[in-house]
Amino acid sequence: MYSLTDLQLFLRAADTGNFSTAARQLQITPAAASAAIKRLEQALEARLFERSTRSLRLTAEGALFRDYCERALGILTDGEAQIRVGRAGLAGDIHLAAPSDLARSVLTPWLDEFLRLHPQVRVVLHVSDALHDLLRDTVDLALRYGELQDSRLVARRLCDSRQIACASPAYLQKHGTPLTPSDLEHHNCLSFYTGGRQNTAWTFYEGKKAIVVNVRGDRCADDSAIVRQWAIEGAGVVYKSSLDVAHDIEQQRLVPLLENYQGEAALLNVVYPGARYLPLRVRRLLDFLIGKFEVAAS
Repeated sequence: MYSLTDLQLFLRAADTGNFSTAARQLQITPAAASAAIKRLEQALEARLFERSTRSLRLTAEGALFRDYCERALGILTDGEAQIRVGRAGLAGDIHLAAPSDLARSVLTPWLDEFLRLHPQVRVVLHVSDALHDLLRDTVDLALRYGELQDSRLVARRLCDSRQIACASPAYLQKHGTPLTPSDLEHHNCLSFYTGGRQNTAWTFYEGKKAIVVNVRGDRCADDSAIVRQWAIEGAGVVYKSSLDVAHDIEQQRLVPLLENYQGEAALLNVVYPGARYLPLRVRRLLDFLIGKFEVAAS
C-alpha cells in the first residue's frame, strides 16, 4: 500500500516541478520529500521523474501514474467531504484567482454569501491581473477574460461582455465628450498592462468595420482597479469590461461613451486544470459562481 502523504507529495512535485516547493507546501523537509519519491519509485519499480540540476519533469510512467493518482486521491477526498457534509458541512481551503477589478466590484459580495452558506470553508483569493499558472501554483479555480490558450486546462463560460469606454462626469464637463473613436486621440486615456504589454490599442466596431485607436495618457498601471479608480476621480477615459464598470455606471460615477459603437468582446471564463480532480467544495463554488453569473447576465 502506498502512503497517502507520499502520493500527495508526488502530485505536488508533479504540479510545481520542484521537490523543495512541494515539501514546503506540505510542511515537510526536502529530504523527506526526496525519500517519499524514492519509496514510490521503488514500490512501482519505475522512474517517475527525470531530474537535473535545473529541472524536474515527469517521465512517461510518471505522467501515467499521476493521472491515476489524481483520481484516486480525489475520490478519497470527495468521500471524506461527503461524510463531513452530512455531519458538519463543507470544509477546507479553496484557492480562487481573479482579476483585481472583477474581484473587488463583483466577486467580494458573492464570496461573502458563499461563506455564510459554508462557514467551515476558507476562500483564499489571489487578486491579480497577471495570469496564474494553475498547473504550478496552488490555485483551484481562476477567472480569466479571453479565449483559453492552454489545452491542459478546462474553461467554462461565465459571461459574454464587451469592453466599454467611459469617464467621470467631472472629466467630461472639463474636457468634453468624445463622439467617435478617433476623438479619443485628443483625450487622456488611462491604460493598464499585463504580461509587460501596455494596452493602448483600443478597438471599436461600427457594424462589421473595426476601428483601432492608438491612445495616449499620462498614467498606466498593472492593476486595473487602480486604473478604474483614476477614471472615477476624473483623471481620464478608461476602456474596460462592462462587468467591471456596471456598478459605477449605475451609481453615475462613470458615464458610458461611444454608445453607437461596440467595444471588443470580453469573454469571462472560469478555468481549472483538466487532469486535476475537483474536490466537492471546489465544485460547489464553481456551480455557485456559474449560477450567479447566469442571474447577473439575465
